[in-house]
Amino acid sequence: MTEGKRQNVIIVGGGSAGALTARELSLLLDPSKHHLILITARPHFTHLPGTIRMVVSSEEALEERVFMPYDVPDWLHGKGEVKVGRVERIEGGKVVLTDGETLEYEVLVLATGSTWEGPINLPDDEEEELASIKASRKEFEKARNVVLVGGGAIAIEFAGEIKDLWPEKEVTIVHNQGILLNDAYPEKWRKALTKRVQKGGVQLVLEDHIDDIVPSQDGTVKTRKGKKITADLVVPCRGGRPNTSFIASSLGSDVLSSAGRVKVLPTLQLPSHPRILAGGDIIEWKEQKQAAKYPAHASVIAKNAFALLEKNQLKAKYAGSPELIAISFGKNGGASYLGLLWGVTLGDWFTAKLKSRGLAIDMTKKALGL
Repeated sequence: MTEGKRQNVIIVGGGSAGALTARELSLLLDPSKHHLILITARPHFTHLPGTIRMVVSSEEALEERVFMPYDVPDWLHGKGEVKVGRVERIEGGKVVLTDGETLEYEVLVLATGSTWEGPINLPDDEEEELASIKASRKEFEKARNVVLVGGGAIAIEFAGEIKDLWPEKEVTIVHNQGILLNDAYPEKWRKALTKRVQKGGVQLVLEDHIDDIVPSQDGTVKTRKGKKITADLVVPCRGGRPNTSFIASSLGSDVLSSAGRVKVLPTLQLPSHPRILAGGDIIEWKEQKQAAKYPAHASVIAKNAFALLEKNQLKAKYAGSPELIAISFGKNGGASYLGLLWGVTLGDWFTAKLKSRGLAIDMTKKALGL
């Protein structure tokens, strides 16, 4: 027992998985017996799908909507608190924050998300965060030749935003495969998406790599195969990496897979730490890491965390989610794939309606209660 007679449930990470879990778990808890603590590096939720357009241009002042403050009255239904900080280590039923504060837990949820490269890797401090956004916008506006390293959704969406605002700018994507994205999606759809991006005026350099993302003095970058590309701005878009270093140093490297992700059971418990659960980007599960899947993670974690507190049998199990993706290309275009039935593919009109125009900001805000 902690905090008097109340049991602490601590959630580390305020991204989609952590925030959704906090919201769902708060509905189950008894405030006379339980206390929920969400530890987050920033005082606001960051809607990641909106960050790409936000750092490219000030046109929509998206920082006012992409950042969703946690200080909404009764967000956790009076059963918990949001604590701004970072966890340094886990030890013996406690988490220790970087400022030295120590908090005991009965159940711990790890949802620490990904670390990112480039302009979407935003600082924790709010003033520094806004300064970083303004600096990125100036770089994009000034650049005439932009090279995007990586051929996933991030690069495609950056390319779409740039070409939407400045059709005259030269945009090149360098990708290590022969078509965009990866083999989680059907080859036929990937080929169609690749053609769609080229139709939008984006140059592609495929089956090649860029190791040094800093342009040389002659204003070019060189690929691994020796191709020179004119560039006054190079943007790394190689996707997120699991933010799990403190987990490994605290619990041992055996809790992680070779890819650095947390091994979990179908109950989303760590096999050797039954009172610790994990969800979101950091878990080792054969699926693409996407916020759309995390309501299902949150549901399983919330039910099982509550069962642990009440000493009940854990019944909720995560069975995976179908692959789906909506990739915007500017405000009025894009492509979507839904891994249902035979596989449903949709183009500009549907994708713009679903995501590109509003970036699903209002839908996310409603789902989170923020």
